[in-house]
Amino acid sequence: VQLQASGGGLVQAGASLKLSCATSTRTFSTYTVGWFRQAPGKEREFVGAISRWSGGSTYYPDSVKGRFTISRDNAKNTVYLQMNSLKSEDTAVYYCAASTTAIIGRAVDEYTFWGQGTLVTVSS
Repeated sequence: VQLQASGGGLVQAGASLKLSCATSTRTFSTYTVGWFRQAPGKEREFVGAISRWSGGSTYYPDSVKGRFTISRDNAKNTVYLQMNSLKSEDTAVYYCAASTTAIIGRAVDEYTFWGQGTLVTVSS
């Protein structure tokens, strides 16, 4: 599975940004999809995930809960990360990843397939 993350850019604090994770894989609906981010000098951090099929379940860590929302459009083989009320500490390279398991994983090693990352820079 090849994933393509896009939508990053430079925004001011308080702004919104929507990232996309697209694939040509027709069975993308069968994958649990997670989003991670990595700031310079820091470890890759989990920012949320959505369950496979209809995406009825999502999970977010406290650091982004209430600000970030993940959704999926299986007809377009795309998962989205809507980010609102962005803060300077949200600056990072954002990655999407896919897993074949039903469980919504929060660890890097629970995901098999990774996109190339898209840079989000939030200026204060």
